[in-house]
Amino acid sequence: MRARSASITDLPISPDEERQRRFRLYLVLMLVRVAALGVFFIVPDWWKLIPAFFAVFLPYFAVVIANATGRTTADQGRVAPNALPAAPTYRAPGDADPSEAEPTETAA
Repeated sequence: MRARSASITDLPISPDEERQRRFRLYLVLMLVRVAALGVFFIVPDWWKLIPAFFAVFLPYFAVVIANATGRTTADQGRVAPNALPAAPTYRAPGDADPSEAEPTETAA
């Protein structure tokens, strides 16, 4: 089986695009809240409770929804094949550096 190489389409969206997406989503939800406030003053009697509920609780849910990123746990565990290690690897003081090792002779 052939190993799958990374491509440009595998990359997540840029932080700027992610921020813009979250801003637009939050803006739409806040416009819904303003509409609910407008409807509150139009509808009669106990029907006012429905738009009031949205006007009161929508800001909390808007923040939670807008701050939720599109990254899944599968994306977080994926590492590019040419990525550097997260930290330098530890080598004991007596170990030789593999890049400094002398080439060995091979039998022909």
